[in-house]
Amino acid sequence: MIINRKIPLKFLLEEIKLPLCIVLFLGLVFGLIPNYFPDLFPVFPMGIPTTLGIAISILLSYKINQSYNRWWEARKIWGEIVNDSRSLVLQLQLYLNEDDALLHKISHYQIAWCYALDSSLRRQGFPERLETMIAGEDLYRIKKQTNIPLAINQFQTRAVRNLYENKMYDEFARTQLEETLTRLVASMGKCERIKNTVFPPTYGQTLNAAIYLFVIFLSLSSAFQLSLVLQIVILISISTVFFFLQKLAHSLQDPFHNYPTDTPMTSLSRTIEINIRQLLEEENIPEPLEPNKFYIM
Repeated sequence: MIINRKIPLKFLLEEIKLPLCIVLFLGLVFGLIPNYFPDLFPVFPMGIPTTLGIAISILLSYKINQSYNRWWEARKIWGEIVNDSRSLVLQLQLYLNEDDALLHKISHYQIAWCYALDSSLRRQGFPERLETMIAGEDLYRIKKQTNIPLAINQFQTRAVRNLYENKMYDEFARTQLEETLTRLVASMGKCERIKNTVFPPTYGQTLNAAIYLFVIFLSLSSAFQLSLVLQIVILISISTVFFFLQKLAHSLQDPFHNYPTDTPMTSLSRTIEINIRQLLEEENIPEPLEPNKFYIM
């Protein structure tokens, strides 16, 4: 997630340098054609690029709105995960003896679950840090599963059931714990839905093609017969705005893509770990993650 208002210019240009090179090429070609081949293309009225520019603005507005909705939904889901993770540990402390081994085990499983969900959504494979939180036969069995967070949920559910069968708490307490675990599984499903629902790629491709057409029509329009250098500067300036907004919308549409605009899942997982370990009064509590330049993951 971008947290600094001053985003480096290099980062912005790096994302759109190829489209801008294409604009530069188109501007040079169609800016020189009228000088050497005046009868090859007709002079277009200014209304054509104006209409196309308005259409591009509308399409960009729609895409940015839809992409931001996906990003904001992902951020709200992880806010719920933070709340439910804290609630799970507080409920366990309410219903159990604070020295109970299973209380600490389930709590550590919750920390591992957050990191596992982070890695799963970013397609990063099995997170090595889980080996410090889960050991023995449990770790071996979890590694065999394709959905690591769901496997951890299964172990948590079994632990809650064992506590109830051993009469460590009553039916009401079991219901409350089950509801919290169910909400966590539901949050995981919501994240997977966002991850696996692809925004139509043809939308972005069509938008790029429309911007290139806008550049061509503007270069050949009757009111745009300026010096070649001035034409190129204007074309690149306008195209930079269009392409930057298009790239921003593209990056926001997948909030779990291991990109600076991502939902800060790793940072939130570290926050959850710190909160849970403090609730358990453990030592060697890790520090919050520091931002990486202008963003935090």
